[in-house]
Amino acid sequence: MNVLVAYASKYGSTKEIAERIAQQLQDHGLQAVARPVQDLDDLVDYDAFVVGSAVFGGHWMPEATEFVRNNRALLAHGPVWLFSSGPIGTTAKKYDTPADPKELGELRRAIRPWDHRVFFGAWDPSRLDRGRLGLAERLIAKVLPRGDFRDWQAIQAWATSIARTLQKQPTAAP
Repeated sequence: MNVLVAYASKYGSTKEIAERIAQQLQDHGLQAVARPVQDLDDLVDYDAFVVGSAVFGGHWMPEATEFVRNNRALLAHGPVWLFSSGPIGTTAKKYDTPADPKELGELRRAIRPWDHRVFFGAWDPSRLDRGRLGLAERLIAKVLPRGDFRDWQAIQAWATSIARTLQKQPTAAP
């Protein structure tokens, strides 16, 4: 089974989650690849999908939402899982289960995903190219809590559950 792990990541944390999910799927014998949503145009070679986005201000990144909207006819007919990356810092420590992004209701109605998970994120400003940041981003970058709040065991366990589910499915193109 060929699985696409599509993602929208602004600073790299969500990309790393997507890559870990793809690796975990590969470790369970599935063909899986992680790709940014903006680099995808033809999805017909994939049997299943995992789509994720960083969350800013309670919203998925626009390119991730558009990816799902533009491909809803295909995504609605195949196994699909969604994940969100965020929050960080005291927000991550304050809640056992962070809030779903605001677009999730629309996405659930459009494609009926098999599951959605919110994973805590990470923030490492030393990895930024400050020359590419706007004024608002530079100001926000100064106040965001630094650290990696991602629960890699939870991410890997979720990816393993996806792999096990897919291994039980007949192989058929969506």
